[in-house]
Amino acid sequence: MKIRLWPVALLAALAGLTLCTPALAQSGQGGAYPAKPIRLIVPFPPGGGTDILSRLVANKLTENFQWTVVPDNKAGAGGTIGIAEAIKAAPTGYDMVMGQKDNLVVAPWLYGNLSWDPTKDLVAVAHVAYTPVVIATATHSKYKTLADVVVAARAAPDSITYGSPGNGTTIHLAGNLFEKAANIQIRHIPYKGSNPALMDALAGNVDLLVSSVPSAIAQIKAGKLRALAVTSAARSSSLPDVPTVAELGYKGFDVSTWYGLFMPAGTPTSAVNQVNAKVNALLANPEFRAAILAQGAEPQAMKPEQFGELLKTDYARWKSIVQASGAKVE
Repeated sequence: MKIRLWPVALLAALAGLTLCTPALAQSGQGGAYPAKPIRLIVPFPPGGGTDILSRLVANKLTENFQWTVVPDNKAGAGGTIGIAEAIKAAPTGYDMVMGQKDNLVVAPWLYGNLSWDPTKDLVAVAHVAYTPVVIATATHSKYKTLADVVVAARAAPDSITYGSPGNGTTIHLAGNLFEKAANIQIRHIPYKGSNPALMDALAGNVDLLVSSVPSAIAQIKAGKLRALAVTSAARSSSLPDVPTVAELGYKGFDVSTWYGLFMPAGTPTSAVNQVNAKVNALLANPEFRAAILAQGAEPQAMKPEQFGELLKTDYARWKSIVQASGAKVE
């Protein structure tokens, strides 16, 4: 898909006229920003959802605005290695990371040896998208609805299994929160990544799959998985016929994960605002939004202050959720 270059007047309006504002045209070191390539740290391996989204953003910043944005995969330890790499980078505006709820909000409460605090050591730059979690089962499964699962689980506690991409992930915790909301006991089977969990769900080796929408949507569209519910407050644009958990009687249930760009604390506000304006301009482009929706994610723009507040709120909220789950990573 090729995104057309927009008229200069429209681009200027969407970018908040930042190109014409002297204060925002400076990098904090003097001269136009960016004056050299920007490194975008991707804290997961190539080919996954975070990597695909990161490269989409990098490519379109380069294509639409003639910036040079270079993805750099720094995978490991649930995404925390890439976050640490970003935190230790010089706060010049030339290093940023694609962070998400799992490695910024959940991981600090799972890992006992992290020396950083995302609310103090990073600055929120630009929210890009969020993804609901989907509860699904193989199409040959006897469970046709979420209500079927609840009835069976109450009749035989701990007899139903669900696979997730790993212990302590937002997806695992979404399953754990649903157990509590429905007052049932179902058994968690953690896998090392989304694909092994998906394969076992398709084979019927686990009763349910709890997954991000991007990881499961191809098999849902192919008719091999039956989506029972999504966990976000609103229905997924990619799965408009699938009800939310809240719609099915569990009011207020809302679990999703978000993705966005962060820079080291101390990065000049001018650089933060420049990147935010450009990303928000992309997010206003229907073709760019369609590219994100095609991945099963929901595009959503925010100002840096809004995104920073979301990080702080979720960071505080998920401490008790992680602790109540008993999940730990040594």
